[in-house]
Amino acid sequence: MSTASELKIYDVIIIGGGPAGYSAALYASRAGYEAVVVERLSAGGQMALTGDIDNYPGFEDGIDGFTLGMKMQQSAERFGAVTKYAEIRSVDFSGEVKRLYTQKEELLARNVIIASGANPRELGVDGEADYIGRGVHYCAHCDGRFYKDKTVAVIGGGNSAAADALYLSKLVKKVYLVHRRDTLRAEKIYADKLFEAENVEFLWDNKVESLEAGERVNAINLVNLKNGEKRNLPIDGVFVSIGRRPATEFLGGALSLDGNGYIIAGEDTKTNIDGVFAVGDVRTKELRQVVTAVADGAVAVHHIK
Repeated sequence: MSTASELKIYDVIIIGGGPAGYSAALYASRAGYEAVVVERLSAGGQMALTGDIDNYPGFEDGIDGFTLGMKMQQSAERFGAVTKYAEIRSVDFSGEVKRLYTQKEELLARNVIIASGANPRELGVDGEADYIGRGVHYCAHCDGRFYKDKTVAVIGGGNSAAADALYLSKLVKKVYLVHRRDTLRAEKIYADKLFEAENVEFLWDNKVESLEAGERVNAINLVNLKNGEKRNLPIDGVFVSIGRRPATEFLGGALSLDGNGYIIAGEDTKTNIDGVFAVGDVRTKELRQVVTAVADGAVAVHHIK
């Protein structure tokens, strides 16, 4: 293992190049800190997979997620932030200088901002990845507007599924809520409103077996888990709301996580380790949107030393 004196010690290393990460990089570099963003794929994170974003201020005609991610990266790099394309495999936060390990190198920093995000849980059916953005979606608030006066299915039964179905019910002609069980897991405040929606139909005890598609998804095939009955359900789009997986495996227990695996951090973004911050979708929070992720990045930099 290298000693701190043998390696460069950065002011701040940011794990993840999504909106939270590049917001942090922008604020840090403008404040005179030497900031490095470590991103394993490309700028934007999950946002880069979103076709059109029309709820981020400043773009009156909307903007696609990939382009917005690139603009955020360029804004941060304009002030001196650096991007390293690598994947953090493990960390050591035990000392004043934090150690991060990729497959090829060790990185040192006085402060670490974790912006690794959370990935949607997939249905796990054939062809699902091929039709993302063409009938398969994971964010109702991002993509629901494309289905005005159409028919959609929401898969799931928790708070996120209920909230998505309720949101979509105000836009689309018909919402089918497909759930593996015979009751919702969602809290009463969500469920009560959903049961009152006239254009929502519940398909209990059903699981999606497969998708049907041409250029776009046009139907889903369901199987009833109690009686084995199969059904072909024509729809224009399907919204998968069966939870998200926070990208925290690489931490190896270095930080306190909640019961769902998210990093425990409040609105000040501070974790249980001094000098380590959690921003964006990876931290415990009520609303996970681009605009809230960007705010987190700025807040974290306000607290670094």
